[in-house]
Amino acid sequence: MNGEGVPVRDIVEETFRLVGAAAEQDVPLRLLGGLAIRLHSSDRSVHPALDRDLKDIDFVTPRGEDRRAASFLESMGYEANRTFNTMNAGRRGLFYDVANKRQIDLFVGSFEMCHAIPIADRLDLDPVTIPLAELLLTKLQIIELNEKDQRDILALVLEHEVGDGDVETINSAHIARLCAADWGLWRTCKLNIERAREAVTSYGLSPPERDLVSSRIEALWSAIESEPKTRRWKLRDRVGDRVRWYEEPDELG
Repeated sequence: MNGEGVPVRDIVEETFRLVGAAAEQDVPLRLLGGLAIRLHSSDRSVHPALDRDLKDIDFVTPRGEDRRAASFLESMGYEANRTFNTMNAGRRGLFYDVANKRQIDLFVGSFEMCHAIPIADRLDLDPVTIPLAELLLTKLQIIELNEKDQRDILALVLEHEVGDGDVETINSAHIARLCAADWGLWRTCKLNIERAREAVTSYGLSPPERDLVSSRIEALWSAIESEPKTRRWKLRDRVGDRVRWYEEPDELG
């Protein structure tokens, strides 16, 4: 494995290079996105029916650590997008592997796209990736879900139980608490859980695999619906879909 500051062509090998070097240098980076899902899959290989191309690498670092994380990524051979990073200082950064035409998206403290997903307080639960609950939420929060994100949702649910813990488990209690405090997040999760229900039969899974995914999706939605909602959630629920409840990702940039 290349330990020098030169990115390697294979994206999985490159991810291990970065994760290993970050651990050695005590740089607090945690992986998210499709590569994190792959690392949590059996034999680090997504089910063939749900596999997809992996093009970029996504990391999150705690607030206050973004400069150190940026210096680390540059030392590993990545070029910073100076303009974007200055405009989004303390929140987000972009870095490029020019030779291999890849990008690293660095989130700081939280994941903000269509919705803001708090991550910083639970980064220590896994030494390499964000917890599975947050990993799933980064997909469920997408208002315009594409096929690769749909595949990621089904792959996560196929591989992992839904329950109250975090060790190789999707913590439905944590997801439910976040949704109970944020009507917008709840609304988008509801939309994408409905999409996931419909998509289960579209990817060549076996009948037992489809049944397993469906039962876990239902367990997740049951947890979300049974969680007592906050007063703020109830007030926003009165407005419903008449007012937009999500951010356009381009606006966040």
